[in-house]
Amino acid sequence: MSGRAAVLLWLVIAASPVLADDVRQHGEYLFRAAGCATCHTDEKNHGVPLAGGRALKTSFGTFYTPNITPDPDTGIGRWSEADFIRALREGISPAGEHYYPAFPYTSYTRLTDTDQHAIWVYLSSRKPVQQANKPHELPWYLRSRASLGIWKKMFLSTGAFQSQPDRSAAWNRGAYLVNAVAHCCECHTPRNFLGGFKESRQFAGNSEGVEGTAVSNITPDKKTGIGKWSETDLVEYLETGATPDGDYAGDIMAEVIDNSLAQLTKEDRRAIAAYVMSLPPLENTIHKRTNKKPKPKKEEYE
Repeated sequence: MSGRAAVLLWLVIAASPVLADDVRQHGEYLFRAAGCATCHTDEKNHGVPLAGGRALKTSFGTFYTPNITPDPDTGIGRWSEADFIRALREGISPAGEHYYPAFPYTSYTRLTDTDQHAIWVYLSSRKPVQQANKPHELPWYLRSRASLGIWKKMFLSTGAFQSQPDRSAAWNRGAYLVNAVAHCCECHTPRNFLGGFKESRQFAGNSEGVEGTAVSNITPDKKTGIGKWSETDLVEYLETGATPDGDYAGDIMAEVIDNSLAQLTKEDRRAIAAYVMSLPPLENTIHKRTNKKPKPKKEEYE
């Protein structure tokens, strides 16, 4: 081996840990942006971070979030990266079973390959926690997953997010964060009786949100949405939960802000605001707020 080749090889080896750490940090950022810890931690019952067990009560039944630590017996420790990406992209488990759409793969399918890989690297670096998953509490007609294949043909469109060349970089970044990473549509869009999104009412609010809470209209409708807000107002709300009229986000939205949106860079919050304020305004009577101020949290998911 020549001296030059040896130097190049040394540089590659020396840089590898740095590059790997960069990927892990990027994965952690996306993980927080997606609010994964909010759903996969049973905080109400002092559960271990990411070990699952949180009850998500919906109009279709109660779903319990799974353990996503790298524990080989009760978590995802035996998964391959391909298994993980298939779960995000297609909503299919390593055993080939369909996941219920309470797991928002309908949005995660839009994540880029690079970002899915980064999240996998981050999750793989977490401390394994042995905690068995709880079975969902569903009506008898939803206990079989066989029909989910038909549901997906009706309501799931797979594939990574595609930028719109006629839009700005900031707008596209906001669209990606809202529709893929933060999966805002999952809560803020009403569903039909089969659990599919009412596409014509996208982001217009949902009267039957998770845990029985009404989810507000986030389109720029001046009467029932956020049409009277400025982009600066929305950026502030995403960081602190404070609304222009002096109220505060409450319920699950307060958790989302604490654990997710407040952790984003200001540039990303501005991108989200630019995208949301560009949505077509839709009038809706659903508009609920509470006076619960979000409490800052400094919990690390080690």
